[in-house]
Amino acid sequence: MAYDPTFTPFLPLKLSPSAIKTMRVCLTDKASCGCCLMQQQIHRMKTFFNMSLNELEKELVKTQTVLNSVRASRSAFSVALTNDESLNCFGPFRDDRLIVYRHVFINLGEGYNVLNGVFTVPRSGVYSLALTVYSDAGSPGNSLAACAGLQVNGHLVAGPRERNMQDQEDSATILVALHLKAGDKVAVNLPIGCFLCDDKSHYNTFTGFLLYATD
Repeated sequence: MAYDPTFTPFLPLKLSPSAIKTMRVCLTDKASCGCCLMQQQIHRMKTFFNMSLNELEKELVKTQTVLNSVRASRSAFSVALTNDESLNCFGPFRDDRLIVYRHVFINLGEGYNVLNGVFTVPRSGVYSLALTVYSDAGSPGNSLAACAGLQVNGHLVAGPRERNMQDQEDSATILVALHLKAGDKVAVNLPIGCFLCDDKSHYNTFTGFLLYATD
């Protein structure tokens, strides 16, 4: 029976035309067979590499998107009542008033408004909030009223309060962790009759920062 180079018995049905062609060459030209098989292997490796590179590029884009989102939501502020050379007092008043802290140590994300004293939550998450109050009655025997209230959306959360005639000066600090939602308003309220005193030593401070986001 004469040899027919076009006859390829027992070929798998899923072989590509190029693979069939290579096998036929291997049957007729052994010298070219190794080169053809190497070219096929290179082609398969190139295809695999391109697919892997595309997947890596997609993952890189996703990672960069998440990182940019985290950077955009960074939030931290720390402010003091004043930065005056001499000791000045805020209050007392006949009605409740929000305390406007004028001296800014840091305002990352611009969430704190130095004009009205309100911190607007930029992103839902758990926040650490700290408040320190200090007051000076001026002389022994005068009434001391060092008090303030930490508020979220106008509702009292916590606040130090010291009213007596035994101390000339006093201070207190509170620290809380709260789950806040984007858009919440955080501020410090000065109750009726209370007053706070400060200078460049920064006895009265208000600080907050995002611990971790939850949205």
